[in-house]
Amino acid sequence: MNLSKILDRQIVRSGQKIDVSLLWMLILMTAFSLLMIYSASIAYAAAEGGDQYSFLYKQALFVLLSILVCLPVSLFTMNFWKKIMPWYFVLCLILLAAVLVVGREINGATRWIHIGPVNLQPTEMFKLAAVLYLASLFTRKAEVLQHWKRMIKPSILLAVGLGMIMLQPDFGSFVVIMVIILGMLFLAGFPWRYFIVLISAVALLGGVMIMAAPYRMARFAGFLDPWADPLGKGYQLTHSLMAIARGEWLGVGLGASLEKRFYLPEAHTDFIFAVIGEEFGFLGMCVLVFCYGWLVVRALSIGKQARDLDLIFSAYVANGIGIWLGIQSFFNIGVNIGILPTKGLTLPLMSYGGSAVLVMLICMTLLLRIDYENRQKMRGYHIEG
Repeated sequence: MNLSKILDRQIVRSGQKIDVSLLWMLILMTAFSLLMIYSASIAYAAAEGGDQYSFLYKQALFVLLSILVCLPVSLFTMNFWKKIMPWYFVLCLILLAAVLVVGREINGATRWIHIGPVNLQPTEMFKLAAVLYLASLFTRKAEVLQHWKRMIKPSILLAVGLGMIMLQPDFGSFVVIMVIILGMLFLAGFPWRYFIVLISAVALLGGVMIMAAPYRMARFAGFLDPWADPLGKGYQLTHSLMAIARGEWLGVGLGASLEKRFYLPEAHTDFIFAVIGEEFGFLGMCVLVFCYGWLVVRALSIGKQARDLDLIFSAYVANGIGIWLGIQSFFNIGVNIGILPTKGLTLPLMSYGGSAVLVMLICMTLLLRIDYENRQKMRGYHIEG
């Protein structure tokens, strides 16, 4: 008897309706993110408004609102998500177009729609839309994977969204979505001869985009040798590396980071991992990397289990979420430790931001829902795939 069948029997016998270990991991990581957002933002918060808890209060409110959204979302079946996918995809395209017209510019990028006290970031919503669209496409039309001509229409629709993302501009999110698409195509069994051509075309396009934008070339040059211009294009990376180096093995202690005190830009968003490294050391960074690795493996495992149970749409969605979580966390951590050029990407489930935490918690809710439906089908209930 193979390992998967043994695990399936253990799940059925356990009587648990959902993966409790996955739920606890999400709770602990979300709680830790609130702690670190407070620690990383305390200096900025005190300087801006005089209230050192302002960023913590805002993020706690974002998390609370996200939980209130996720509770009813958890009641929707995956079949429901498959049915509403076209409407959600169109909504995301409309919002991406709207952000180019009425969007709010922050740090030279127009990525947010200002709605009262909230800044909505449609790009985060489009990442989920891409996952749902490809999952629905592969489920309904398995033959679409066998010839590149049948991918023309889907490619055009995705290209429209990606094109509007590049107009913001948001090269980091563009790369993340492209990796999600390539990863889902690979797991879906896209023919190798087309897959290699597609990867080559994407790599060439990425290179052209980098060379066409002087600021991206400057970031790339700063990545190659950040110490050549430590007060200019290498400023963020050098201070991130200094924060991590100062943390050594066990860190300087919670709240004792020096770099977060106006030295390290975006300490509570893009570079929160560097603050974690400074305050909790190499050991703390390893624990956090393990948590992300565990989540990715769990997502892919749930996807494989759904495929074995013939819940094909659920399988693709779980795999897409796993790829998304893995690649975005890898990119953010890679930037913080200096193995990748700087990009405006947050660390999933950890960085400050309302849209990011809302969409990611919805994704985790979908993952728990898929696991729930897997368990129900293993117990003999009828689940439509």
